[in-house]
Amino acid sequence: MRIAVLDDYQHVARSYADWESLNAYTEFFHHAFPDADAAVSQLADFDVVVAMRERTRFPADVLRRLERLKLLVTTAPANAAIDVQAANAQGVVVCGTGYPDVGATCELTWALLLAAARNLPSESRLVREGGWQGSVGTILEGKTLGLLGLGRIGGRVAKVAQAFGMETIAWSQNLTAEKAAPHGVTAVSKEELFTRSDAVSVHLVLSDRTHHLVGADELSLMKRTAVLVNTSRGPIIDEDALVRALREGAIGGAALDVFETEPLPVPHPLRELDNATITPHIGYVTEGNYKVFYEEAVEDIAAFVAGEPIRIVK
Repeated sequence: MRIAVLDDYQHVARSYADWESLNAYTEFFHHAFPDADAAVSQLADFDVVVAMRERTRFPADVLRRLERLKLLVTTAPANAAIDVQAANAQGVVVCGTGYPDVGATCELTWALLLAAARNLPSESRLVREGGWQGSVGTILEGKTLGLLGLGRIGGRVAKVAQAFGMETIAWSQNLTAEKAAPHGVTAVSKEELFTRSDAVSVHLVLSDRTHHLVGADELSLMKRTAVLVNTSRGPIIDEDALVRALREGAIGGAALDVFETEPLPVPHPLRELDNATITPHIGYVTEGNYKVFYEEAVEDIAAFVAGEPIRIVK
């Protein structure tokens, strides 16, 4: 049996689980595949593939060409980048793992928002270059945070905002006043959210309904001083429209952990804009999550080999 462990960017996957217990050839891939053809070429000889979240896509076309593949393990219980129906149709079992720490993304949301409000990336760079105090920051107390989505992560983000003394408002397609009230949040229309907020934070699931939900029209409603934060999924925001808004100073800034194309291409305008605070999709990248992801991936493989697969994704 040959096992491929994908997108081990930090070279740590081997240390988080007992891969030797599987008595199989295991190869760790440390870089993203540039395209689908490269993924197929590199993975054609593997029986088992372990995918890290949605870093590598497995649509029907890719799966069809991986003729040797028998088991596809995704970290976390579900993966929008895997065509599970297509996998099942060709006899590939898809299994998942737990996802213990949704608080990690909440914490990064606040790290990004605070960094943007106090201009931390540029101030840190200035000090390293020998300078001192190049900008004037913004205090969040008394400001309004608008939440696009009020689920598990959005609800946690709201609690922190309230601790900072911020007013919290929210919108999503199915959000009602009754659902928002237990969080201490006011449900508003989408237009009101973008108009009133000093910061807008995205916490929605990517779907056909939410693809490019934040576009030129929504950005035009925002205050010129407002910050847009996204730790959810890149394609929820129209990236071209956002770059235009940032270049023109139509909004105060953006704080982003996710992008339409990942890894973020080089060159890319978001890498160059001073009013864009960016991180490399690390919202879920914590020791606690990685330990569960990889230990349970090994358990999934062992169970599959024993003929009793567990945590099957359907």
